[in-house]
Amino acid sequence: MSESCLNVFHRKKFLSDLSSQKVELLIIGGGITGAGIALDAASRGIQVALVEKSDFSSGTSSKSTKLIHGGLRYLKEFQFSIVRETGKERTTAYNNAPHLVHPEKLILPIVKNGTLGWRSTSFALWIYDLLAGVSKKDRKKMVQKKEVLELIPQFNKHNLVGAGIYSEYRSDDSRLTIEILKKAVSLGALVFNYIEAKEFIYDNGKVSGLVVKDNIENKEHCISSQCIVNAAGPWVDEIRQINKSLGKKRLKLSKGVHLVIKNNKLNLKHSVYFEADDKRMIFAIPREGKIYFGTTDTLYSSSIDNPKTSKQDAIYLLKCMNNAFEGINLELSDVISSWVGLRPLIHEQGKSSSEISRKDEIFISKSDLISIAGGKLTAYRTMAKRVVDLVNKKMKFTANKCQTKKLKLIKLKDELNVFKSIENQLINKYNLDENYAYYLWTRYGLDSKLIINKNPKYSNPFISIIINEFDYCLKNESVLHLLDFLRFHNARVYFYPQSISEFINPLADYAKEKLNWTEEEKLKEINSVNKFLKEAITFE
Repeated sequence: MSESCLNVFHRKKFLSDLSSQKVELLIIGGGITGAGIALDAASRGIQVALVEKSDFSSGTSSKSTKLIHGGLRYLKEFQFSIVRETGKERTTAYNNAPHLVHPEKLILPIVKNGTLGWRSTSFALWIYDLLAGVSKKDRKKMVQKKEVLELIPQFNKHNLVGAGIYSEYRSDDSRLTIEILKKAVSLGALVFNYIEAKEFIYDNGKVSGLVVKDNIENKEHCISSQCIVNAAGPWVDEIRQINKSLGKKRLKLSKGVHLVIKNNKLNLKHSVYFEADDKRMIFAIPREGKIYFGTTDTLYSSSIDNPKTSKQDAIYLLKCMNNAFEGINLELSDVISSWVGLRPLIHEQGKSSSEISRKDEIFISKSDLISIAGGKLTAYRTMAKRVVDLVNKKMKFTANKCQTKKLKLIKLKDELNVFKSIENQLINKYNLDENYAYYLWTRYGLDSKLIINKNPKYSNPFISIIINEFDYCLKNESVLHLLDFLRFHNARVYFYPQSISEFINPLADYAKEKLNWTEEEKLKEINSVNKFLKEAITFE
């Protein structure tokens, strides 16, 4: 059993070691921004630690549209720098994590009386490709109505003129976050989930450490650090309040909702980015036999820890889909799951949430707490670079230059053959079809082999592979709760909710044995999963 801070059986030891030393950089927040900073810093040789109060990626970083995209809509707001940066970062993400980031063609329908005209769309997509440095073979293509309906036959023919087809990348946001953290750990970073920042320690008025609470052991620790970065996403202002440094610039949270349906009413084979009747742009994306669509963009001021999809949110998105696609008649009962993300935007006076820039911003308090907020998933790497460049300069570290542009999360020369090997072994050893190979590959990459190489523990091969997957996450990804495993580590609650009843009891029994749960704790874990599944399709 490998020793690592991400192995739950060695967690206590590594946390105790952290409490007895002083690190150079301490990061608050285990979402994509914090993970990116940890990887950048560790790859430069900086001694770095990261703490997250829940599970890794549990906030906004698991609830996006799951696209590594350049933000086409920002062209309308003339935010060319964001489009250029994120457009180029798509390719970097793909090169560094091909098992997690997949090329995806998006169809952008053009309709009469819409805000998107034929010429303006063609020009905008040309600019988009130019700014993003898209290769010739992947550049935009304009197609007529007939070809659009061949690709998406159920799209509403009324007023349809044609479409632009352009390139983006699809990913799994929470898996990307977790893999970045795993890479950071392999380079020496110490990262911990369920460690909550409670108060700052000061030395001559400057932050010099953090009092944290281990929410698993219910125990406090002190962590000393030369520099602290607050990358807590929607909770950035809460951390700034603890630091007594909440100034005039504050966050404005925007709520983004996505719904998931089966493909029995809408047989969608291609991703579509269409304009709703209220001129808002909506994504509809097929994934693993399901279709998810969204998103909303409304101001949010309720509980940050537990945002919910309202009935109004769900009805709005269903209406958008019913108007865009003919005869599908989606209803609330067709929704099999949903998720809600909160975008941490920098408040701009007089602007609605959809008008606020997605550009990130860095704040430095009088006590030298560095906070970063705003930004987009796609730009996580360049955001991290800016933060670590600042830390390096401010603290006079002698760190190397940024390494992450060409830092591979997976080293692989023959992706297709490795995938085929995994597929064949699943079929021969577990009697599971090729779809399961895709499921494992797009979540664990090469580590899929560690999961399938174990002998089946149950007569039911499906249950055996789930148990193996959970065991892998115990030892390599610090999974501590069943719901975390099913939300952030494999997204089963969103895309395979109907399968969970088949394995939840044997999985809970296995977790009870490995994590020394009482029977009461085991039942509480099962109830948490069932409650989540119910809430994901209950809209008030």
